[in-house]
Amino acid sequence: MLLSIDNVLTAGELADVSASLGSGPFQDGRTTAGWNARLVKHNLQLEPRSEKAKALREMVTAALFRNGPFNLAVRPKLMRPVMFTRYEPGMEYGLHVDDPLMGGPPPMRTDVSFTLFISAPGDYDGGELIIHAYQQELSFRPAAGSLVLYPSTTIHRVAPVRRGVRLAASSWVQSIIRDTEQREILYDLDIARRENFDAHGKTREFDLMSKVFANLMRRWGEP
Repeated sequence: MLLSIDNVLTAGELADVSASLGSGPFQDGRTTAGWNARLVKHNLQLEPRSEKAKALREMVTAALFRNGPFNLAVRPKLMRPVMFTRYEPGMEYGLHVDDPLMGGPPPMRTDVSFTLFISAPGDYDGGELIIHAYQQELSFRPAAGSLVLYPSTTIHRVAPVRRGVRLAASSWVQSIIRDTEQREILYDLDIARRENFDAHGKTREFDLMSKVFANLMRRWGEP
């Protein structure tokens, strides 16, 4: 499932993250890339062991886990530490697929990837997140504070930045629902039953949808 979620960060959080990323310390992004992705990765990353990175990770992670659509769509079990990237003119990240297993031991399976856009679209040209899905290329350059999530199985890239600076945060999640299509079914069903409850209260239809939802979670979930 591909999903764009607006306003993941508050205006204050967005300003704090953007200001903090203005000065670094940054390192070559290739230090965290797999052996083949290293060939096409050209960006900068906030030094992950710095005190600044730790503080920003805490802020962004808290924002993610309070966001309803993110949790309904991803159903996180484990998540890698959030990584902060900087793209200057000429930088890009060519076609690649994310590593299936990260971290450890034991390693974490990557089911869902996401990019949280820190820079506003007017701050830079180029730098689109381009995902290969449904037999086409889908391009994303949303408003600052917006998040795009997508299956980690997809081939994707970041187009070259032509002007300005593109700041973003990203990470990978192991979901309690491994299968992408099953996650989407549960997301749609959960949204439908919640909207039914908001409109009509606790009805027989709501109870039946809740029963189906609960039993699918029992069948598909990996706690």
